[in-house]
Amino acid sequence: MTQIRRSNERGHANHGWLESYHTFSFANYYDPEWMGYRSLRVINDDIVMPGKGFGTHPHQDMEIITYVLSGQLEHKDSMGNGRVIQPGDFQYMAAGTGIMHSEFNPSSDEAVHLLQIWIQPDKNGVTPRYAERQMADAAAGQWHLAASKSGRDDSMAIHQDAELSLARLDPSQEIEYQLAADRHAWLHLAEGKIELNGQSLEAGDAAYLSGPETLQLKANNSSQVLLFDLK
Repeated sequence: MTQIRRSNERGHANHGWLESYHTFSFANYYDPEWMGYRSLRVINDDIVMPGKGFGTHPHQDMEIITYVLSGQLEHKDSMGNGRVIQPGDFQYMAAGTGIMHSEFNPSSDEAVHLLQIWIQPDKNGVTPRYAERQMADAAAGQWHLAASKSGRDDSMAIHQDAELSLARLDPSQEIEYQLAADRHAWLHLAEGKIELNGQSLEAGDAAYLSGPETLQLKANNSSQVLLFDLK
């Protein structure tokens, strides 16, 4: 059975320089019914104003994935990584034993729209690591694996039995996903409008279900879908 979490049900915070929607409990938004889903702990839908950002701050024992939808995000961390992440880029950090990093919008006139994703690792105390996957040119109408436990198909290898896939859909395009038995899916519609197993989803909406199940998606307009296949 497919269950829906609507965009307007999420937590919301507007700090002026940052507007954020929280799928799960985060910061000052707390709902004991929405602490996460399986190993998925955070999906923050963030808009950061020009010239603003998150100052240097610590993380530990968390798998952190950032996906940029529009604008640019400048990243620096204590592992020595530093670059500007572009639309269509996935970035991954295993915080492990501890890292420091900052995220900043380097533009003087354009906001950056990003998704910040946290996944609980299957073990603590790992050595921090960093990876990227560029998908700006990923073909529409297909699933593209961004992250997985094994790192298969050139995906970013993470410390959890979880897979994150991206699909871009053109208007009227259809796609399926076969969810295996004993697996669980969380689907986040980042942009656009789709029909999922006959139910309408708009940007910011999410759906979750358990396998075995076939997910049937049809786009009503240009859309971006993130799908988490979880243990």
